[in-house]
Amino acid sequence: MALPKRKISKSKKRMRRSHQALRQRTLTECSNCGELRRSHSLCPSCGYYKGIQFKKDDET
Repeated sequence: MALPKRKISKSKKRMRRSHQALRQRTLTECSNCGELRRSHSLCPSCGYYKGIQFKKDDET
């Protein structure tokens, strides 16, 4: 099995992992009710997505 010849420094390790940080979700305004919701997702308050109602009011 292959083994590294030398120790990987903290700098090299951290540079490799620098792109793995968590990013904050982007919130957009719902076109129907105006509340904030996640992009490309069903609105949790009114149940609309791209002008079409997917969730009825009695389904909570």
